Amino acid sequence: MNTVTRAGARWMSLFTLAWLAIWTVQLTPVQLLLPLQLDTPEDDWIRGVVSSGLVLGIGGLAGIVAGPAAGALSDRAAAGRHRRRPWALGGVWLTAICLVLTGFASGPWAVGAGWVGVSIGVAVSSAAFTALIADQLPTTQRGAAAAAVGSSQAVGIVFGVGLVVLLGLGIQDGYMLLAGIIAVIGTAAALLLPDPPGTAEMRPKGEGRKTLASLRDRDFAWMLSGRLVTNIGNALGTALLLFFLLHGLGQENAVAQDNLLLLIIVYTVFVVIASVFTGIVSDRTGNRRTLTVAATVVQAASGVAIALVPTFEMTMVAAALMGLGYGAFSTVGLAFAADLLPDEQDHARDLGIVNVTAALGQLIGPVLGAGLVALVGGFWLVFVAAAVLSLVGGVLTACARQPARS
Repeated sequence: MNTVTRAGARWMSLFTLAWLAIWTVQLTPVQLLLPLQLDTPEDDWIRGVVSSGLVLGIGGLAGIVAGPAAGALSDRAAAGRHRRRPWALGGVWLTAICLVLTGFASGPWAVGAGWVGVSIGVAVSSAAFTALIADQLPTTQRGAAAAAVGSSQAVGIVFGVGLVVLLGLGIQDGYMLLAGIIAVIGTAAALLLPDPPGTAEMRPKGEGRKTLASLRDRDFAWMLSGRLVTNIGNALGTALLLFFLLHGLGQENAVAQDNLLLLIIVYTVFVVIASVFTGIVSDRTGNRRTLTVAATVVQAASGVAIALVPTFEMTMVAAALMGLGYGAFSTVGLAFAADLLPDEQDHARDLGIVNVTAALGQLIGPVLGAGLVALVGGFWLVFVAAAVLSLVGGVLTACARQPARS
């Protein structure tokens, strides 16, 4: 097994900036730009919700394929070549180009095609950056790195949506801004983060190895299933928020955009608090499974709250609960996944599979949510389903055993 040493502040800062850029360009369109592009008149608003759900779903499907494939190929880089950097750079540049294309697209089909390219680029770069956690960090720092990933997710939403709303940018200008962010920050992080050349010993051996052997590992499989279901619950509770404000609470477009930003800020504050606190606690105690399961219960409470009292004030409370729950889940759950990796030689591939669970949640959540809205003509069933799936995800995660600390 390779010996890893503690990373310093420079490594953590660059790693955090990389994820801040990734989350900003992925989630700002999900929360704001895509719904605005695909919204339809008030008398046909359900069609806009369905179109948005399908576009996000197709993009998520593309990411599901691209992430593990890129991770597996980077694991198999020839001796003497960088394993992660080329894939990080390629993913970053593909994301930037496709964001520009999506900004100029019109109609669900063209927007969907552009978003597929964005999703592939994000999945490829995410797989490369995530692999650095297992490649270069000891177990006592993985919680901190996962906290950087989780908190950057929330800050990225505020950063991106805040810039677009406060600067008064249109849809095309918003996409151009996002393309510039990922091109500059993503490229700098990929070039400056260390990526020692691979060796022959690092490459997975073909002899006697089963395809996707990690999925046959009991604990890794339970963890993946719990992560998938919980992410679907989170996507149900967050992906259709702008539509909920517009058509569930009847707010005007400008008011809904301002209130969406306010909800995202509340969500972000609690995600950051939960991410940092639980990341530190999990590094010190090593008991990541218990914290991960508890986080799913808090996330479920947010869905219950908004389903019972569908007002903007209660939506604010639900945003805080969702932030606490998902901040803890995404942080400690990622560190838990890194601890459960079955094969050192397949770090990038297996962590790519872990990332896929979040992408698959982004695929299933909006599509399922759109279907539930169309079924009942409102949003209450979406939030009930979010609560139920969050609890189911916690039960599945509890079935994975906590590994001994190395």
